[in-house]
Parts: sequence; C-alpha cells; structure tokens
Amino acid sequence: MTSVPRTVGAAITRSPRQRLRRPPGLPWILPALVVSVGLLYYCIFYTGYISTLNWDGTSPLQENVGAANYVKLLSDPVFWSSLWHTVVFFVISFSVQVVLGIVLATLLHSRLYLKTFFKILIFIPVVLATATVAPVFRQIYAPDGTLNGVLGAVGLGGLEQTWLANGTTALFIVITVQIWQSTGVVFVLYYAAMGQIELDILEAARLDGAGNLRIIRSIVWPGVRGTTIAIAILTAIGSLKTFDIPFLITSGGPSYATEFLGTQIYRVSISFAQVGYGAALSMVLLVLAIGAAVIINVSGRRGGRTDV
Repeated sequence: MTSVPRTVGAAITRSPRQRLRRPPGLPWILPALVVSVGLLYYCIFYTGYISTLNWDGTSPLQENVGAANYVKLLSDPVFWSSLWHTVVFFVISFSVQVVLGIVLATLLHSRLYLKTFFKILIFIPVVLATATVAPVFRQIYAPDGTLNGVLGAVGLGGLEQTWLANGTTALFIVITVQIWQSTGVVFVLYYAAMGQIELDILEAARLDGAGNLRIIRSIVWPGVRGTTIAIAILTAIGSLKTFDIPFLITSGGPSYATEFLGTQIYRVSISFAQVGYGAALSMVLLVLAIGAAVIINVSGRRGGRTDV
C-alpha cells in the first residue's frame, strides 16, 4: 500500500530539470523519419520536375515543355472520364461500405451466436490478394461464365449478357468487387468505435423497445462520426489511387469505360511511354487527394459542431 504513493509522489516532486534529463523518444525515430520524409518529398519534387518534360523515361533527350503537359491534360477527354469514374467510384463505394459497416458492427455487438465466425467471414476478403481474386470475378462475369450459367439454369436466359463488354455494367462490377474486398476494414473500424459506446445505453434502448435502425440513428451514428470522417478520407484517397481491381478485371475497358486516374497514369507512362504527361497526371492526383482529405475533414468537423 505504501509503495504506490511513494512512486506517485516521486513523479510529482521531480524537478523540470530532472524531467528534461530523461531521453526523449524523438532521437530514436529521427533517422528513420528523416529518411522517410526526405524520400517522400524528393519523389514529389522530382515528379513535379518530370511533369515539365517531354520525355519517354529512357531517352537521354529531355525537352522542357513547361506547363504544356498540364494544358494537354485539361483537353484530354480520357482524363475527364477517368476523373468522373473516380468520383462515381468514391460516392458509391463509400456510401455502401458505411451502411454495411455500421449494420454489421451493430449486429455483431448484439447477442449473436458465432460472433467470431462472422467476424472472420467478413474480414476474409480483405486479406485475399487482388491478383488471385480478379480471375475468379472475370470467370463469373465472362460470356460463358458462372453468372450467365446460373441465369440460364433458372430460366432467366433473357438476362444473360457480356457483362464486362458493357461499359456501364463493367464499371459497377469493378465497384462491387471493391466494396466486397474493403467492407471488412470499414466493419473493423466501426466495430472498434462502437466498443467505446456504453453497452448499458444500448441495452437500455433495446429494453425500451428501440429497434436496430433507431439505435443506429440515435445512438450509434453520433458516436461514430469521427470514424466516418476517417473512413471518408481513406476511401477518397483509395478511390483516387485505385489501380489493381480495374486493371486486373477489365484493363480499363471497354473503351476506357473503367479507366481511373491510376490506370490512366500507368497506361500513359508505361504503354505509351509519355512519362512527362504521366507525371503531370500524378501531380494532379496528389493535389486532388490532399484537397479531398482537407475538404472532408473540415466538412465533418463543421457538421459535428452544427449537431452540437
């Protein structure tokens, strides 16, 4: 009983000079921090420099064209369609993942059997490599694939179509795969956030006859606002950077119908050897990612103050 007060008293009476003598943590992480930040900003500035060049990435000839690549970007219809696809990708994937994440987290916080099994089941798609998942989905949506086979077997052969050859359906297939693969992360974040909500409040609401929808709207949603802002930022940045799913499933087709900024940067830089123009696209992507993060964060904070 006496050892604890002594320890606390010693910590309280320690002089500021004695506290300053304790080695801070910064020197331990400073070397790695300097290297990481240095490489990050070197890559950003070097990409900005390359964006002013007409360069194929290998030739020693580097023609400085100033802002010509950015002017070209503004008149490039593929860029604008890629940007639009990215916006659609973000809006749909964010909305669906938030709804699924909150509903699943709420259900698994209730008295449900086999909770651990369902948690694992929800999170499995997250750990699966896209390179192994993409061929499966290509087979499902192929003209002679699983989906058309099932439709024909149940007498709905009139609904069969070439899903990946249709621009609209191909885009929504890519979005669906993204939602399937990322909802597990959103679920985990919401499940952890709901763990901070008092269980007594939830139980009292259920005893008063409140259903799951009322509990989500009146208790859960206000408690996970900060988590939702973080998810929105992560989803926005992830949408801007998305590459693997559309590239492996549709390769940006048909006719650029599933082209995103990430796939366009790859195609321009690697396939067309226009590294300068690809760097300009990369700089625009960086600005859009920073802008989206700032706007979502500011809007979320203002919304929180308004509700209060």
